[in-house]
Amino acid sequence: MKRHPFEPARLISGLTALTLGTAYGLDALGLWHAPGPWLFLFLPAGLLLSGITAAVWTRTRRPHPPHTGSTSSKGS
Repeated sequence: MKRHPFEPARLISGLTALTLGTAYGLDALGLWHAPGPWLFLFLPAGLLLSGITAAVWTRTRRPHPPHTGSTSSKGS
């Protein structure tokens, strides 16, 4: 089986969706009373955290150009 690269932003998005779905499901079954405004704000907060994580992950995983060690120009 081919290995997939680790993507923490997708992990956070998935956990957000799973948590939100579980909360609404438990509320629908009457096992837990979910506070509506908190659940409504949980999705944008999770997606914002996922976006920040994706930006940081992309920035840290970007290959850096090789350092030449010379700061003088070739024409001089």
